[in-house]
Amino acid sequence: MQTGNLKRSLNLWHIVLLGVGYMTPMVVFDTFGIVSEKTGGHVPTAYIIALLAMLFTAASYGKMVKIYPQAGSSYTYTQKTISPHLGFLVGWSSLLDYLFLPMVNGILTKIYLTALFPEVYPWIWVVAFVLLMTVINLFNVNFAANFNSFLVFFQMLVIVIFGVLVVKGVMGGEGTGEVLSVQPFIGPHMEVSTLITGATILCFSFLGFDAVTTLSEETPNPSKTVPRAIFLTALIGGVLFVTASFFTQLFFPDVSRFSDPEAASPEIALFVGGKLFQAFFLAGTLCGTLASGLASHASVSRLLYVMGRDQMIPKKLFGFVHPKYNTPFFNVIFVGSISLVALFLDLVTATSLINFGALIAFTFVNICVIVHSIRNKSFRTIRGFLSTILSPVLGAASVFILWLNLEMSSLILGIVWAVIGIGYLLYRTKWFTESPPLFHFEKAQ
Repeated sequence: MQTGNLKRSLNLWHIVLLGVGYMTPMVVFDTFGIVSEKTGGHVPTAYIIALLAMLFTAASYGKMVKIYPQAGSSYTYTQKTISPHLGFLVGWSSLLDYLFLPMVNGILTKIYLTALFPEVYPWIWVVAFVLLMTVINLFNVNFAANFNSFLVFFQMLVIVIFGVLVVKGVMGGEGTGEVLSVQPFIGPHMEVSTLITGATILCFSFLGFDAVTTLSEETPNPSKTVPRAIFLTALIGGVLFVTASFFTQLFFPDVSRFSDPEAASPEIALFVGGKLFQAFFLAGTLCGTLASGLASHASVSRLLYVMGRDQMIPKKLFGFVHPKYNTPFFNVIFVGSISLVALFLDLVTATSLINFGALIAFTFVNICVIVHSIRNKSFRTIRGFLSTILSPVLGAASVFILWLNLEMSSLILGIVWAVIGIGYLLYRTKWFTESPPLFHFEKAQ
């Protein structure tokens, strides 16, 4: 079977916007009610803490992609730095993050559109969503990136209009009653412990900055472009989250107006702009699920491609690149097929699997930086120590706090998935008597 190569055609902002789309800017409104309740009305401050914590891990990804500018992300970094066997298990666990996010977005799309059009069978929305994501990703990565950019900019437009409406309402006496207020950031009864609890919840909003590393082989000069893209994705996402939560907190200093703080998003839009804006807001929410679904579909297709190229999974299927479209064609179809499981899966289960996979990836990328630094003795200078030891240690510590707050369902389902991966690895390597096959990237260039 004739196979092609991934084409280096994505620029910096293509990658950044794919990462921001993966993170879904509109998610800030989904978590606002519950975090505002936990932090006593200081969501923006909790977001700042979460951003600072995530930037340490983002820096670790940036360092590793400079060393290994390949599409495999945490799988490749662990495989090359620590152990091929451990690398496979990290990649296997990371599949939970990448593979289940398209399902989550399919489920969310079904929930939103079923509420708007209750007469339509819910399964139709899931099938339509999956088909759209699959078709867009099949034929051209640039088209997918450009379409994603449109979806991200639309979400930004919604947030801008939301901010304008909030300012108008606050000046009219709503909320704090003043626009230039520090109340959302700091208050006399603010507690560090509650802020950390809120930040722990919000850290999961940043899942996605790591996904841009899977596009390394479709980017000219990836060792320079992708680290910048990782940092910009986390930073831009963080600025959007802090800004949107600041305006929301101005209008809603507490959660007393919400009938259900855990599902406050529709009420936020209704109180701020009325029913017309609520419909526009819903369109922005749908753009968020589409953008995140598109980016995650593309990312997991590339991760499967690298694992197939390494012959850890069947190469003929997963290591194939279409000679005309320069996309991992069969992988895209495979991910689309798997995403149809959203027809039968509930949102809580799918989200639980995502969190476990993401934390595995974050943990081992930070460890990889430390191991690489010790092996190459790059920690001997003050700058080297701060960059390659202290920074990833702080990143790993931040991730450790997330592990402590991970739901038990996430942990149980993740462990079950990991055990399946260990069983497959034992079979594939004949009980570790053989090394997993490796792809020599440098020779393939």
